[in-house]
Amino acid sequence: MDTTTLTALHERFPYFTAEHEMLRQTTRRFIEAEVMSRAEGWEEQGMVPREVLRQMGDLGLLGIRFGSDYGGSELDTLSTVVLAEELGRSTFGGFAVTVLVHTDMAAPHLHHAGTPEQKSRFMPDIVAGRRIAAVAMTEPDAGSDLASMRTTARRDGDQWVLNGAKMFITNGVYGDIFFVAAKTGEAGRNHQISMFIVEKGTPGFKIARPLKKHGWLSSDTAELVFDDCRIPASNLLGEENRGFYALVKNLQNERIVLAAQAMGEASKAIELTLDWVRQRKAFGATLWDKQAIRHRLAMLSARVEAAKALIYNTAWRDAQQHKVVSQAAMLKALCGELVNEVMYDCLQFHGGMGYVRETAIERMTRDARIQSIGGGATEVMLDEIAKRMD
Repeated sequence: MDTTTLTALHERFPYFTAEHEMLRQTTRRFIEAEVMSRAEGWEEQGMVPREVLRQMGDLGLLGIRFGSDYGGSELDTLSTVVLAEELGRSTFGGFAVTVLVHTDMAAPHLHHAGTPEQKSRFMPDIVAGRRIAAVAMTEPDAGSDLASMRTTARRDGDQWVLNGAKMFITNGVYGDIFFVAAKTGEAGRNHQISMFIVEKGTPGFKIARPLKKHGWLSSDTAELVFDDCRIPASNLLGEENRGFYALVKNLQNERIVLAAQAMGEASKAIELTLDWVRQRKAFGATLWDKQAIRHRLAMLSARVEAAKALIYNTAWRDAQQHKVVSQAAMLKALCGELVNEVMYDCLQFHGGMGYVRETAIERMTRDARIQSIGGGATEVMLDEIAKRMD
């Protein structure tokens, strides 16, 4: 990258370095070459082919925050934001979340809490994309309310026995390694949750059913069942009865990532809509000549830029080890709602074509709907913020 480009980049976003921009360009080139012409087929198949993830592993895109001993790059939170934004810009939310669950919602549990033996056993394959990770936290009756979790794990000699069910698990159908949350403490002790490593094919662990969704069609999502599922005692991930705190800690990263993905989607939607309204004619002029339309797009663009600034600042603060619990919740609430607002108007400005399945904006509008729900519903996020307003 030439000096002029770097200077302009730094003046606009002083948080980013040449290393971040290289990551952005690598991700964007990969998406253009390997995703855009194929991902419509993945939507129909209901999955992202695993060779695509292995290709991303070969490029170093699946281990940007993990240790070099396992093939990772040991980069920072801003690097995660760059990756998530570019995946969002792909216009295929199912592809984006397949990758981000693997890299930033599941694998960090192993990265943060795993023993040296556990990391040596699993992390190289995760970073290389040879084995795909999922996190199993949500249940049919327990989403954001972790205290309502019913899946249990009891110690039986040198094994743990898991019983229960998990719902809405991304990478649930074709995943290989599952980081599972289960109650391990006394009845009534809501926070006594532990995390476990469960491999696909373990007796007593099965995929109950793949789920058909409104959007994110290329993301394989499943209901999981544990029926006297026995795993070695060594598959306890982190400290017994401390899994609640591990889940809460990683939710901060998850919320930052989802916000960045959402704003990548929003930015791309505005770009696509600008192209459309500048060439689409109605009543003797282009749609861009209609003041109401260009003013609305201008305001949406301003709000997306403002949201990005908050994302970048929060990611930088997180990289500096500052507490960002409230800011991460703000991002999740703000960006989850904003991306849906952007998509609504962008589809509206596309007119009838926006309602046709062959257009990117139709797919993006469906995919965006989950952004105000998954990873913590907007209402839950607002309560998280309100509790800390003092």
